[in-house]
Parts: sequence; C-alpha cells; structure tokens
Amino acid sequence: MKMKLLFLCFCYVSMVAMAMAKTEMKTYIVHMSKSEMPPSFQHHTHWYDSSLKSVSGSAQMLYTYEHAIHGFSARLTEEEAESLKSQPGILSVLPELRYDLHTTRTPEFLGLDKNADMSPQSDSGSDVIIGVLDTGVWPESKSFVDTGMGPVPSSWKGQCETGTNFTAANCNRKLIGARFFANGYEATLGPIDESKESKSPRDDDGHGTHTSTTTGGSVVQDASLFGYAAGSARGMAPRARVAVYKVCWIGGCFSSDILGAMDKAIEDGVNVLSMSLGGGMSDYYKDSVAIGAFAAMEKGILVSCSAGNAGPTSYSLSNVAPWITTVGAGTLDRDFPAFVSLGNGQNYSGVSLFRGSSLPGKLLPFVYAGNASNSSSGNLCMMDSLIPEKVAGKIVFCDRGVNARAQKGAVVKAAGGLGMVLANTPANGEELVADAHLLPATSVGEKNGNLIKNYLFSDPNPTVTILFEGTKVGIQPSPIVAAFSSRGPNSITPDILKPDLIAPGVNILAGWTGSVGPTGLSTDTRRVEFNIISGTSMSCPHVSGLAALLKGAHPDWSPAAIRSALMTTSYVVYKTGRKLQDSATGKESTPFDHGSGHVDPVSALNPGLVYDLTAEDYLDFLCALNYTAAEITSLARRRYACDSKKKYSTNDLNYPSFAVNFDSMQSNRGANVVKHTRTLTNVGAAGTYKAVISGQFQGVKISVEPESLSFSQAKEKKSYTVTFIGSSMPVNSNAFARLEWSDGKHIVGSPIAVSWT
Repeated sequence: MKMKLLFLCFCYVSMVAMAMAKTEMKTYIVHMSKSEMPPSFQHHTHWYDSSLKSVSGSAQMLYTYEHAIHGFSARLTEEEAESLKSQPGILSVLPELRYDLHTTRTPEFLGLDKNADMSPQSDSGSDVIIGVLDTGVWPESKSFVDTGMGPVPSSWKGQCETGTNFTAANCNRKLIGARFFANGYEATLGPIDESKESKSPRDDDGHGTHTSTTTGGSVVQDASLFGYAAGSARGMAPRARVAVYKVCWIGGCFSSDILGAMDKAIEDGVNVLSMSLGGGMSDYYKDSVAIGAFAAMEKGILVSCSAGNAGPTSYSLSNVAPWITTVGAGTLDRDFPAFVSLGNGQNYSGVSLFRGSSLPGKLLPFVYAGNASNSSSGNLCMMDSLIPEKVAGKIVFCDRGVNARAQKGAVVKAAGGLGMVLANTPANGEELVADAHLLPATSVGEKNGNLIKNYLFSDPNPTVTILFEGTKVGIQPSPIVAAFSSRGPNSITPDILKPDLIAPGVNILAGWTGSVGPTGLSTDTRRVEFNIISGTSMSCPHVSGLAALLKGAHPDWSPAAIRSALMTTSYVVYKTGRKLQDSATGKESTPFDHGSGHVDPVSALNPGLVYDLTAEDYLDFLCALNYTAAEITSLARRRYACDSKKKYSTNDLNYPSFAVNFDSMQSNRGANVVKHTRTLTNVGAAGTYKAVISGQFQGVKISVEPESLSFSQAKEKKSYTVTFIGSSMPVNSNAFARLEWSDGKHIVGSPIAVSWT
C-alpha cells in the first residue's frame, strides 16, 4: 500500500511539474512570412498583433522587427508557442537564446602609421559609421572627443536615447548615436536594478567602451594604464563615426534584444556592425546573430564578430555563418614583464599590470594555496578558501582556473597575503595575459609554474619576491595565436573554413568606464580612463575599424569584397620566414587556429583581386545545405525557391578560403575527388596572376586549372577550379596548404584545410 501511495505521489508531482512547465512563460522570437499577410490587414504589425492574440489574449510584444527579420518577440507559454506555430504565415517560433560577451600599440604594430590614407590626419572614413553592440558607452571618454570632425553624415537616421545618467547631450559628432535594448532581459530576469547598472546607453561594465574606442576612438595623447603601455591611443578608424547599441547587461545578452538592436542599426544607417559577443552554435536559421547579420549584409553592412574565447579546444567557434567576418585573437610585440625571484637564486618570467606599494626589498615566505586551505580546490584561490593564519605575510602560489584571475589576488589579499604568483594549467599553456592586480602579483606560464612549484615542494623554507619591469616593446616572435582564441573546424558547416583571420586581442589598451575599476571587481575602488584587457572581444573591433577604413577608401566595395581584401592579404609567416606560432602548443599554428592569417591592413587597401559575393550566392549556399523553403525565408525575409534541376554545392561558394572534407571510408576504396570553383574580381591594374600552391601534401594532391589568369580592366572577373584528390588517411587526419595568386606586386592568398572524417 505504501509503495502504491509513493507511486501515486510521484505521478502527481510529475504531472504538476509538467503542468508548471507548460504554463511557464518564456521569450520566443516569431518569424513571419511577410508576403503571406492577408489583405484584410493594413499594416504588417496589425497582422503580427492579431496572430499573437489568437493564442494569448494577454501576451504583449517585446519587439516588432522590420529589418533584421520580419516578425516579433513575445512572452509565451510552451503551449501557446506550439499553437502559434500552426498559424498561417508563421515560419518558425524559436526560444530566445542567451549570448555572452567574448572578453595604443596596435596602430603601429599593424603599420597604420606608415600609410597616409590610414593616418589619424586623413579624412578617409569620416563618413563611415560603425555600430557597436555591447554593454554601452562611457561618453565622457577622451576617445569620443569630436574636435576637428565635420557634420554628422546626412545618411545617419539614428538617435541618442535618454535614460538613467544619460541624455542626448552625451552624443556629439564622434559618438553620433546611442540606444539601449532591455525588453528581453527584463521579461526574463525582471526589472533592471538601477542601483547596479544604468537603464540607458551608459556603460557600467567597461567592455562596451573598450570595444567601441578600439574600433573608432579619436586620438588621445599620453594614454596609459598606471603608466603601462604609455603613448597615444587611437581606434583603428579614428575619423569614423561611432554608434553604440547597449544589449548586454549584468545578467547577459538576450537574443530578442540583440535582434532589436540589429534591426535599429540597419534602419539607422550604419556601415559596419561590430559584435564582440556570441553563443549561437546552431543552424543559421536558429541563430539570431546569423539571421540579423544576413539582413545587414544585404544592406551592404559588414558584420564583424568575435570567434569566442573557448580555445584551444577544437570545434569551439561561434559566429561561423559565411556572411559574418569571424575574428580570432593574437598577441602584440609588447609585454609587461614581472619576474618571480626564488630563494634558490632562480628567476622566472611572468607578466603583470600591478601598480602600487611594492613588496619589501627582501625575500618573503612562499606558500602553495593548496596547502593553506581546507578546501579540495584550495589551489584555485576561490572565495573564502584560504586560511588567514597560513597566508598572512606571505606570497601565495595559486593555480589558474574557474574564477577570475584578478579575483584570486583579491582572495589572497583578503586573507592577509602580501602577493601572489598565478600559474597556468595545461588548458592555458604558455599564454600570458596581464592583469591590473589589487596586490603585487604576476602570472607565469605552465612550464615556469611547474618549476616554481617543484621548488615550493622541495625547499623546507621557500622564499620569493616579485620584480616588476614595466613595459617592454619589440617582443618576438609576434603575433602568436592566443591560447584562448576559439578554433575550428567549423561545427555547423565544415566546408567553410573559420575563423576568417586573427587580429590583436591580447593586452589591448583602450577606453574604460568610470563606473568600475580595471579588474571589474566590486572591491576595486580604483578608477582609470584606459584599461588593458584581452579576448577575441578585443580582436573583433580591430577588424571592424579596419573594415571601416577600407569602406572609406573603397565606398563601392561590398562586405564580401572588404572581408576578402582583409583575408587574402593576411600573413602567415614572420619576417624571419618562420610560420605563425600557437601559444597553446608552442608549435606552428594552422588555418583552424588563425584562418587566413594575421590581418595586414596596409596590404588590404590594395589587394589586387577579391572574392566577391552577393545575397543570391548565399541563398544558393543555403540550397546546398538542403534548407527548407521556410528556413530560407526565415533568413532571407523573402521567398526563394531552390531550383530542383540545379545541383548546388557548398564547395562553390566564392569564399576566400578552402575547407576540404574527405570521407575516410571512401578514400579506403579508392581516390576521393573534390572540386572547388572560385571567381576573382580585379580591383587593381591590368595584369596576369599565376597560381602557386605550398604546404603539406601528405594524403592529398592539389591542382589548379587554369594556372594563370589575365585581367585587362578593373572589375573584370575570371574563374578557376581547384581539384583535390585524396588518398587513404586515418580518420581525423588533417593536412594544410596555401594557394597564392601573384602578379609580382600583389599576393592573393587563401588557406587550405583538408580533413579526413
């Protein structure tokens, strides 16, 4: 009897849980087929409203979308969402996704100071408008001073929205627009706590100010962080205009808000969209960033997105749609050395941005955090994990992982520690990221960390001090692919090689908010005008700003042409002839790590040839993916019928790189042949280009037909085919090569990645 009661009770609880799940409200994004609107409605918004009311009399729309998609977002129960799917003209009803942020010297490092068209004095790009979707903006930053700038471009249709601690007066001829989008956030998490963040375009986080000043900030003399990286700070396109769209809040960035911002940015008239956020790794018709980017591309807007910070794991990329420019991160030739000096006389290099009261001029007791904690994860120096009696007056050795690097130092300081040595684990290898620590601290690579740990465990009375060396320039080799930079292959469409390229993303100096300190910790009471942080969030705006420069120099170039110029002129070898390195492995990086290579903006100004693409080319690509009519309409916002008589292939998308995938089983039965067709457009002088293939050829034979292309006039197009013949290779094998077309003046390079699956 008791068993029966328990069973009945369990069933009842399960039924209640199921009922609650069905009545729980969630945000859904509803894609409508605008062409199917019944003639009885005067405006499509009336139709949207009627469709919503047909399943819920009380539901309110969060947004109606006109440009990024055709449709709306609303709070619905699961049952209401299912019912809505059956309504006429509705293409899809998708649950909202949460996206995350991808968290001075660079103009010189990129060679911008050597080119007149890219100098701060040049007016090139002054009519180009860069839209930045992020955490908002700190308008008082000196990087937004508009001295010497002309009137706002007549094409601009945006505005400066008023909200908490922000008015229209905060905008000027540099920062020409600022909006905020919080409907989706508030619908899910409740009203914004205005005691913690501003319900306005104001940036209380710092990330948005850093990215927007990186992409288009004005020149600021004598910029630095506590004296580190001192010099003139400037964005990549210092004469471009900046418009900011705040979509990210303390609780994250929600897709309904992101779509709302992209919708407005398209309407406002931006020329470039910079988005240092991600999370969508689903099919393109389900990914709001990919959907909005498609609409932007059709309007001639280049969309640049960060690849993600989930490296060095394979298949870790986000934002991989071929109409998005996907940017990974590399290092600069600048470093901030801080050495660990041990009691045995050995010194080990590390990095730090600490500035404050130095350590006593003597060696101090040294302790391993794992031996000064009652926690099983005490070595990670997590909150309240250290025993003050075992830490006070000592320097503490902490392992990297889980919690924020600077927070570990705050934990050590709160427990009475005088300093910290932070060591990488295998996940981070030898990559060194500097932090503005709250106490004397330095970060060391895995190898040095292990050597220091050996001393700690072997010496009965270990001692240590930290020596801070300031800023060093000219560090070689550089750039190196950052270990955190997300990697390919492309998990959504393996036939499209991603990332597209890498740009500076490690220890980048740019503008900062006045609301929080450089570490972002609540205990950090310091306030700075500039901060140094790292991430593909920092590399993305570099490319966004460079795209703005190219748009200013070549107003008639499409987003695909601009991306092609940046990709095909990127470099993969240092001046010494050595190939780009990967900080995660200490070995050569591959196209799955660096894409086409490291951006070279001066060469991109005059690439010779480009791989161009139209919206129809991308639609044919969707046909090759066997998308349904409804899925294509969701992306294209119009009907597009795939021709049943035509053979579509992803290999024929006119992309500036090559990803070839062989079936290992087929290769075992004989030759596996794959062909890719490409078309080059001449954007330079007349000339003849010859093809050269270099790289690894084990398991694959590569040929190009024809081997030379002659161009007699501008905008002339020529096609060629690359044939790949694969022999038997083990599953998960990879080979890498490079195709270069050259006329003796230009090199038009494309990476090749061959995989056996």
